[in-house]
Amino acid sequence: MASRHVVFSHGLESGPWGTKISAMSEVAKSEGWNVDSVDYRGVNDARDRVTRLLSFCRDLRGDLVLVGSSMGGYVATSASALLHARGLFLMAPAFYMPGTEQLTAKPAPCPKAIVHGWRDDVVPVENSMRFAREHSATLHILDSDHRLHSELSLVNYLFEYFLVALDLPKRR
Repeated sequence: MASRHVVFSHGLESGPWGTKISAMSEVAKSEGWNVDSVDYRGVNDARDRVTRLLSFCRDLRGDLVLVGSSMGGYVATSASALLHARGLFLMAPAFYMPGTEQLTAKPAPCPKAIVHGWRDDVVPVENSMRFAREHSATLHILDSDHRLHSELSLVNYLFEYFLVALDLPKRR
């Protein structure tokens, strides 16, 4: 079996092994995926984070799923086409934010899922709705805030479903 990698990109004020990423990495491992998380602490510019992700992934072979939270969602999406991502799973991605609207990148042509909280006071849920509509992404809107911690078990379930669905044969 080819190697399979899930690479996480954390948000601006988080770290590489925060609550969500730690929990989700266990889900990925249980489904047979190798797991990595890029450390962006101290790198505040989104474009510099994209460069770091591209560098981190350059030697990975096999299927690659990029997972990003908040700014990490923007970073994962921006790198997805160049990395030929097999899947993109995003949580409250920082799309269309004031001053960076033009930076929201076109994602790789792969399955895309977004999880966002109705009560997000950092990134408006409408931004994910717009991105999902424009790029044919599956959108899950939960009764939670930006961090999604109150719905972590549901986020994990949706992530597991996303990974399993990647392995299913396409039906025509």
